Amino acid sequence: MFDGYDSCSEDTSSSSSSDESEEEVAPLPTSLPIIKNNGQVYTYPDGKSGMATCEMCGMVGVRDAFYSKTKRFCSVSCSRSYSSNSKKASILARLQVAGKPPTKKAKVLQKQPLVAKLAAYAQYQATLQNQAKTKAAVPVEGFSWGNYINSNSFTAAPVTCFKHAPMGTCWGDISEGVRVEVPNTDCSLPTKVFWIAGIVKLAGYNALLRYEGFENDSSLDFWCNICGSDIHPVGWCATSGKPLVPPRSIQHKYTNWKAFLVKRLTGAKTLPPDFSQKVSESMQYPFKASMRVEVVDKTHLCRTRVAVVESVIGGRLRLVYEESEDKTDDFWCHMYSPLIHHIGWSRSIGHRFKRSDITKKQEGHFDAPPHLFMKVKEVDTAGEWFKEGMKLEAIDPLNLSAICVATIRKVLADGYLMIGIDGSEAADGSDWFCYHATSPSIFPVGFCEINMIELTPPRGYAKLPFKWFDYLRETDSIAAPVKLFNKEVPNHGFHVGMKLEAVDLMEPRLVCVATVTRIIHRLLRIHFDGWEDEYDQWVDCESPDLYPVGWCQLTGYQLQPPAPQASRDSQSSSSKQKKKAKSQQYKGHKKMTSLQLKEELLDGEEYSFLQGASDQESNGSASYYIKQEP
Repeated sequence: MFDGYDSCSEDTSSSSSSDESEEEVAPLPTSLPIIKNNGQVYTYPDGKSGMATCEMCGMVGVRDAFYSKTKRFCSVSCSRSYSSNSKKASILARLQVAGKPPTKKAKVLQKQPLVAKLAAYAQYQATLQNQAKTKAAVPVEGFSWGNYINSNSFTAAPVTCFKHAPMGTCWGDISEGVRVEVPNTDCSLPTKVFWIAGIVKLAGYNALLRYEGFENDSSLDFWCNICGSDIHPVGWCATSGKPLVPPRSIQHKYTNWKAFLVKRLTGAKTLPPDFSQKVSESMQYPFKASMRVEVVDKTHLCRTRVAVVESVIGGRLRLVYEESEDKTDDFWCHMYSPLIHHIGWSRSIGHRFKRSDITKKQEGHFDAPPHLFMKVKEVDTAGEWFKEGMKLEAIDPLNLSAICVATIRKVLADGYLMIGIDGSEAADGSDWFCYHATSPSIFPVGFCEINMIELTPPRGYAKLPFKWFDYLRETDSIAAPVKLFNKEVPNHGFHVGMKLEAVDLMEPRLVCVATVTRIIHRLLRIHFDGWEDEYDQWVDCESPDLYPVGWCQLTGYQLQPPAPQASRDSQSSSSKQKKKAKSQQYKGHKKMTSLQLKEELLDGEEYSFLQGASDQESNGSASYYIKQEP
């Protein structure tokens, strides 16, 4: 595993080559690979014999095929050459393999068959690198997640909270203390060399790393994306023929660095050997450019239109409406968004649809296969079901910071409902919007009061504070049965104060630095750092529009940093204009600001409610609304 060390040194001085036996450390029970030491320094973290590097010529090959019991040489000739030549010759040969100009003595040591094998292995490594080319880091000018988190002692939501994000379902138990091999930046050698570092702190995909040997010295700590192409499991250098060189600042601390590494790494955790491959596979997206889909019409929420996938970045789709000749009329959403569907979906459920003026498909465009779209939970509509005119509470899609009094305007097939916001509906119903019956964005009557959330009453409603019992009686309407709503609360793992990257759903092309400020069971209140609270948005914990810290850097998407101080100072004077502009992304009209309601229990004969806990950080199901029959 530590073959790479000793192959290269800034002062060309060699350390002791004796293999010192270390005390055995009991392996830690974990799903991550354990670095083992069985008396030889050529054991690899996957528990198999793996690869080895010839200490004489630098050839990389299968360890079992190497010569001698210690498997230090690829052939008898290398073993004899090692004995007869000086250690310096070995170092020169290794430097030549690493890419340094070969000396005359190194050329003599070189063998043509070995060069061919090394070239084949290098080609294999290049193929792996090409598979991971989508992982290129894209820094955000003027903003650093690492500095932002360090300076404020923030905590980021773990990657496991985001099942739709890369590695969200196979992150494992990567945590503080895990060791990796990374480029050594504290080095004056002309070639790229590596050293081992440990994770000091995790923030989403980003990790604060400290080079092995620095102990409690944080002077050279650095942040990097753990899914980046330069991060490798311990043992990668040995299998790749890359040299391990200790940082220049601490080279003087030990004379036998190989023994130091064996002692420090025995029993430690590292990344799985196939980690890079898993990252690459999790960033393969089934949607491709030129696919046709049905998506909500942002100017008339009540209908859908045909759009064409223009580009795919990290699973987010830039959709261009089919009739847009200059391709500027677009809409951004994630491939798992409930706002997109396969061609023919609207007709199948009875949803309004705007027919395109284009009678024929444009050349190269093709319908996206139905199986690519997110499936909704099947519901039984045969028994008691939603009916037109029933009242409920719903997140306003034109003002996502508000939960409003709403009405079911139409019942569609397959469990879909058309919802309207009371008091602000257009006469033609053009601002109705479609939610599935299992949507986490609709709630039974009384949900807001039970969970101490401000409920937005109908526009123009004068009888305040708003009381559901009085409103139902005045409008001669009934509340939708509580049992028909989705009461499932997953173990999402979010906590108040956690940082993340979130889409501004009022301008969905933007992904911003954000914070979880409230948790109501599965409902999250997302605050955009640097902006006023009126721009907050209610989002489901499983929304595909939430991402771990570092997602933008990993995928190449542009991250919007927190608003600068100048912007914050001018928010009070420009908030109305900004909100109106953001609403025009969908409809073009501005909703009223929510009225502050007094926290009182509803009084009435038919409905009573159980007071629930607010801002629950515990995951799992909870009785957050109960209907009691008279």
